[in-house]
Amino acid sequence: MAQTTQAPTRPAAEVIEQAAVSQSASGICYSSAGEIPLGSSELERMVNTVPQPIAAALVRRAFYFVPLTVSQGEETLIADRYDVALSESAVCHRNLTCGTSQCVFISTRLMDDKFSIAFEFFINVAHLFVEQAVGSVQFSELAWKQVEEGIRGETSLDAWELRKLGTSGGNESERARTEYFEAAFADSIAVYMLATFLDVDYHDLRERDYPLLAPAALGERLRLIQQLFPANTGYEFAVYYRRKQ
Repeated sequence: MAQTTQAPTRPAAEVIEQAAVSQSASGICYSSAGEIPLGSSELERMVNTVPQPIAAALVRRAFYFVPLTVSQGEETLIADRYDVALSESAVCHRNLTCGTSQCVFISTRLMDDKFSIAFEFFINVAHLFVEQAVGSVQFSELAWKQVEEGIRGETSLDAWELRKLGTSGGNESERARTEYFEAAFADSIAVYMLATFLDVDYHDLRERDYPLLAPAALGERLRLIQQLFPANTGYEFAVYYRRKQ
């Protein structure tokens, strides 16, 4: 029986050195290497979804879309194609510092479908943005109003845990509340970008580890994000509570 040859790998630093980096119309720097499931035009449209004010804050950041990002001890390797054996030690993404720049490697073959790849990218963009920028008072007020009204659910497991800690009344509640606002803000930005790029069904966002924020409350947050970061030219965002037949 013929044996399958393991996919070749390269150090991440070598990919950074050799891969050509493009800049999207919105200002995001990105590149791709190896056999990824997105075509060049589809990848470009996904990257261009990021609103310009958010992209402008990601100075000296570049995103690399690769088949697999493999962690081997302290070394990060990039596989040129999908490999079952390598996938066991692969990670969804890995942030690497290269000089004064930060490079984010996203494993497109661990997820393989457009929804998951896009969500992974937008989550990374949103969290990097929130780390660099000042949060939104408007958003924090809206999110906390929803919490005080007892509206169920959240937008990620991290935000859910921080929300519970922030309302516990314990010594860590004030700090947890600040971290909750940051997490919920980043999550909402990510969902907003995803829904601008794709037609997203509310149920597609559900995870089993926590209850998803109620539809009307999630819609409120996303419409506020739209006001703060209007969609780029050629993109549209809308919330529908019943799909068109």
